[in-house]
Amino acid sequence: MRVEEIVQTPLFGVAISVISYTAALRLQKKWSWLHPLFVGSAAIIIFLLLTHIPYEAYAKGGAMLEFLLGPATVALGIPLYKNAKRIGSSFASILGGITVGSISALLLSAALVWCLGGNLQMMLTMMPKSVTSPVSLEISRQAGGIPELTVVLTVLTGLIGSMIGPELLRWAGVRDDISLGTAIGTASHGIGTARVIRDSELQGSISGFAMGIAAILTSVLFIPLYGLLHP
Repeated sequence: MRVEEIVQTPLFGVAISVISYTAALRLQKKWSWLHPLFVGSAAIIIFLLLTHIPYEAYAKGGAMLEFLLGPATVALGIPLYKNAKRIGSSFASILGGITVGSISALLLSAALVWCLGGNLQMMLTMMPKSVTSPVSLEISRQAGGIPELTVVLTVLTGLIGSMIGPELLRWAGVRDDISLGTAIGTASHGIGTARVIRDSELQGSISGFAMGIAAILTSVLFIPLYGLLHP
């Protein structure tokens, strides 16, 4: 089989993704400050640019990995079930944190766009960026935003949150698992959850719970805000 034919197969995209992420994990063991998702993604981009391989060829395998996001998200229910009693005992405080975080994410995003001189469409595009991609994309589409840009902003939000979120929270004095998990899940959805579950199963379970509740709350809270923005 020729190289051109190999590149066009879905296995190519899967192999490149797995190799890049595995290499990034190994680098993180040597330099703990490196973020494997950021390094792995950057390596794939550089490789595609240097080899002049079109993104469409890589995306054939990327679509297969994207399909696995569903089962991976469902798998977060396992640590959630294992820590259900702990979550239940702090349910009121967790729900309060998620609610405040969801409202803050919506309002601060809108305020930032307004301060920078952005228009209404850009405001609607950016506001749902703190919830998981399928939800943020649909909110943006229904509200009249730019769904493609919303997805980019959502991924960047999760990536930045997973890179600096836990350390920033600890620096601010937030150190217990419940508070950390609630904050990361509310602000950085799945990417942040994948980061904290490597440190603590309890953090990961609470973050996964916060991610789901934040998606529901943001969808509901967006309705009156949309009405205010459209007098």
